[in-house]
Amino acid sequence: MVRVSLLWEAPEVNPINHKARSVPILNVINMYGRVFFFSWFGFFIAFWSWYAFPPLTTVTIRREFGMTQADVGNANIAALTGTLLVRFMAGPACDRWGPRWTYIGILAMGSIPTALSGLVRNVSGLIAIRFFVGVLGGTFVPCQVWSTGFFDKNVVGSANALIGGWGNAGGGITYFLMPMIYDSLKADMGLTSPQAWRVAMIVPFILITATYLGMIFLCQDTPTGKWSERHDAARHQLAAHGVQTSVLDGTPPVDSSEPSSGTATPRRDDEKKRAGDQMAKNDIERGSTRRSSTASAGKEAKMSQDEMIATARGEVVVAPTFKEACNVFFSLQMAFHACTYVCSFGGVGLPLAPDPGSDAAADFNQELAINSYLASYYLRNFPSLGQTHAGQWASMFGLLNVVTRPLGGIISDLLYRKTHSLWVKKGWIVFVGVISGAFNIAIGLTDPRDEATMFGLIAGMAFFLEAGNGANFGLVPHVYPHANGIISGFTGAAGNLGGVIFAILFRFHGSEYQESFWILGIMVIGFNLAFCWVRPIPKGQVGGR
Repeated sequence: MVRVSLLWEAPEVNPINHKARSVPILNVINMYGRVFFFSWFGFFIAFWSWYAFPPLTTVTIRREFGMTQADVGNANIAALTGTLLVRFMAGPACDRWGPRWTYIGILAMGSIPTALSGLVRNVSGLIAIRFFVGVLGGTFVPCQVWSTGFFDKNVVGSANALIGGWGNAGGGITYFLMPMIYDSLKADMGLTSPQAWRVAMIVPFILITATYLGMIFLCQDTPTGKWSERHDAARHQLAAHGVQTSVLDGTPPVDSSEPSSGTATPRRDDEKKRAGDQMAKNDIERGSTRRSSTASAGKEAKMSQDEMIATARGEVVVAPTFKEACNVFFSLQMAFHACTYVCSFGGVGLPLAPDPGSDAAADFNQELAINSYLASYYLRNFPSLGQTHAGQWASMFGLLNVVTRPLGGIISDLLYRKTHSLWVKKGWIVFVGVISGAFNIAIGLTDPRDEATMFGLIAGMAFFLEAGNGANFGLVPHVYPHANGIISGFTGAAGNLGGVIFAILFRFHGSEYQESFWILGIMVIGFNLAFCWVRPIPKGQVGGR
């Protein structure tokens, strides 16, 4: 039975990598609680800024610049493109410089165009600024990799899902907050519309800046200290427990049961090896700073010597190489996660993509809702809702991420604890994906004209679709733990690519939304089943089991 006190107690930690074996959500004083908080809040604020333009583009910005439907669509595509490119690059950057500094770097880069948004004077400038603000969407990759580095495999699915779900909520919150800030600046400060929306953009800039400064001064790279010292830290921890092992630098290892020629650690002469081991022992005997600081975070879990060696050899991230990146990118495991995340995150992002075909009303106060494909579908089938209520119902789809995405990861971890099988984790991903596809087909074929039926089917689809996000990143940390940034980055980018693919599908069918839904359902089921037969992790891999 899970103790409620784990929500604030200092967690039990893995004795080798000092990853936490519980998530102290309510304890920001604890090192692990701080990293958890900044991981989700940084993504939340980034999502807020990334989505800050669409609610104000509905009428205010669109009217000021005389934007056409094509202009609105091009601005949205620019934002998605910026995110797609950064997610591809963020993965290797996490493995090279560490997820914390990659996270800080992306937030800092994204804050600059956010602050400069007020200088935009035409459509071309808006499209350019949307592209550079889209950099912030890439924060998803380091937030997941950073979390994976602090939470052990028994809870990493829950931690990643909570962080991703709460962070995603920023995309829904912005549709309420940005118009409220805009209205307040007009009513209380007496600003004109062009002035008000420009000043409103300063709010996410201030929050982004405060967040990455907090990461710099209040957090650290890994539970054992600096990113550059992670290999030495693992060696020292092994020595502290009386385990002898070689230096952990080099390319990823294979199963210890295979011939030694297959291991990928570089050759070191015996003298250096003995000197390194002796140095580690001496550090422990003197009560080294690293040992005392990490141990204070929580008591150590009991692990066998073999488990300690496997952790040290297989789950310490190595500096990426082009060859290693290609091995990950072209692996069957990568294909599986790309396909399933195309369906889950690609589908989740779709209803929040503003519809260039929406008509703008004269009064902005009636335009606080989302102009989206889902909102347009609601409005087409239920004209009595009006655009505001249709948009508010549509925003619920994104806000459900607060609950549904964490559930996907939590259930993944619970299944793993019961069975100790990664096949079960993978089966959960496929299950939620296929069921979400079935809901999409049901929506498309029935084209509900009853509100209760429509909202019920959409809620059911949202639960399984969004749970797929959490389930996916419950398994990702197991797949290539030595190259977690690379696979996380490629998987995250695939989700963005899915959003573009499905947006094209909806735009192609125009207002025949039901046709897009049932075609989407078939695609989702097909993508989830395409690589369901692939092993969860590569054969012979030590780490991640």
